[in-house]
Amino acid sequence: MEYNDQPESRIAPGRESDTPQIFRTLRNIDLNLLTIFEAVYVHKGIVNAAKILNLTPSAISQSIQKLRSIFPDPLFIRKGQGVTPTAYATHLHEYISQGLESILGALDLTGSYDKQRTITIGTSPTVGAVVMPAIYQTIKEKFPQLLLRNIPVTDVGLQLSQFQTDLIIDSTVHSARALSHHVLYSDRLVLVAREGHPVLNTPPTPEALRQYDYTLLMMDGTTNSELRKRIHEILPEREFSFSSYSLVTIAALIGNSELIGLMPSRFYEMFSRCWPLQVVDFPELKEESIDFSLHYNKLSLRDPILQSVITAIRQAF
Repeated sequence: MEYNDQPESRIAPGRESDTPQIFRTLRNIDLNLLTIFEAVYVHKGIVNAAKILNLTPSAISQSIQKLRSIFPDPLFIRKGQGVTPTAYATHLHEYISQGLESILGALDLTGSYDKQRTITIGTSPTVGAVVMPAIYQTIKEKFPQLLLRNIPVTDVGLQLSQFQTDLIIDSTVHSARALSHHVLYSDRLVLVAREGHPVLNTPPTPEALRQYDYTLLMMDGTTNSELRKRIHEILPEREFSFSSYSLVTIAALIGNSELIGLMPSRFYEMFSRCWPLQVVDFPELKEESIDFSLHYNKLSLRDPILQSVITAIRQAF
């Protein structure tokens, strides 16, 4: 494998100020040539590389010649039945092998490539505090190479349809045909007041409860509309003197005022460690619950890693 030809056009800094240097450089290289370079380097010969890549030795030789016209080095020198890389080729190999490895990880279509990947899960802060610990434990146990990122929910349909997030967990029912969901768990609704609240000293009938002011969690008007109707029938004519988008703020206010409010029982268990809260024993609510579901774009099931993550999260609950 002699090196008789002088390089015709080597990589050189471009002068087009409107094009980043990295793109000017890559534009001059057929990235398939780098795969061939790696095969010849690792398998120490043109014939062996040809077998691995299912190409002819002639095609491999032509590719090496093209690389020689780009780089200022012969790259490989004949030695016995094979070739030996030059010092420059060894230098290239250190970077090319890392680059190809990163590309394989990013383009992993089978789920078999054991490299890091970030899975993005959208939740509200409160839902995240309840579900993310269990999700983190199961993902780290089954998929230790994966990284988790938790982001806020702003627009479920948009975030999932445009793949801005992989998964979303909330209590909303979404009707978009492109989306699918699985209920992770159902949570019983409880009526909550601060410790020592007067409501705890009298039988909590709907009539007795009517004299107290309530908090209101502001949500999408279409969210859990049926549940809202049933709650209105159970607790009619409630007076709302405080509303908030945040259940954390509501819990803090209930713990420091005469207000009472509704919340899922798992949230109550979490918030009662921070504020002096107590459940009001109101039997009419015992049959009422709210579902928390895992939502995703149906096309996501084409991704074997994401499909496995969805299955693992469902099993965790």
